[in-house]
Amino acid sequence: MSTENGTTAGSETSRIHNIGYRSYDGPRLGRGYARRSLYSQSLRGSFGLGRSAKSKVLPMLLLGVMCMVAAIIVAVAIATPGSTALPIKYTAFAIYLQAVIGLFLAAQAPQSVSRDLRFRSIPLYFSRPIERVDYVVAKLAAMASALLIITGAPLVILYAGALLGKFDFADQTKGFGQGMVSVALLSVLFAALGLVVAALTPRRGFGVAAVIAVLTISYGAVSVVQGIAWETGSAGAVEWLGLFSPITLISGLQNAFLGASSAFPGGEDMGAGVGMVYLIVVLALVAGSYAVLMRRYRKVGL
Repeated sequence: MSTENGTTAGSETSRIHNIGYRSYDGPRLGRGYARRSLYSQSLRGSFGLGRSAKSKVLPMLLLGVMCMVAAIIVAVAIATPGSTALPIKYTAFAIYLQAVIGLFLAAQAPQSVSRDLRFRSIPLYFSRPIERVDYVVAKLAAMASALLIITGAPLVILYAGALLGKFDFADQTKGFGQGMVSVALLSVLFAALGLVVAALTPRRGFGVAAVIAVLTISYGAVSVVQGIAWETGSAGAVEWLGLFSPITLISGLQNAFLGASSAFPGGEDMGAGVGMVYLIVVLALVAGSYAVLMRRYRKVGL
């Protein structure tokens, strides 16, 4: 429609404004960079790095407790006249301090995944270029790495102290290697289970309580039933009952393949056949946890 002066209606109010947007001509870093960034961010967040000062207190305190206990053990071993070895095996350290490890996992697993669920930021991650598998793998790897740091650092202190104390190099190196394999298995298993439990609820408090329950209640229940089985003459059931708790799974694997003493009632060493069953169960739990996480984020990522 034309007006009296021949101009088109609406031309006085129609404008094209340049608001400063321009095309990006730089490099496209892609999925690999996004995955590495998410891993690094999640690992740093597990220790409160890049977050508030209050967020650093608990993880750093727990790491300090683990390292301080290791340092005290080394000091006692070196100061004891005639001592030729550490008073504790490398494989036993994480089992004795399982409460500290469980508390760290209970605090940091929900922090790693619950906030994304609570603030509904998952669809932003999956917009592009990152995909669901990248998110799950990065979170699992970051939590496993954080647990490996908190469990592996004390073993390094123990090993360094043993060498400074001039204990037998071959024995200490072998024990240190067995201990690192043990805490690596523990870290992967605990990270998988902890993230699955934490990802089931966006409420961090519920996630913390659920992770503690899975680790603590299962261990307590299995230990009690194992003790009853031993006292009632059902010794053969003791090692099979260990399949029902994450802590006893790792303890059994250590005893079967890594030279650790048995922590089960009766103290009988586990055979290689039963040890293989333990290993299969651990691998199945890790694979099953991965599958559950993939399914979980297929729903919330839409």
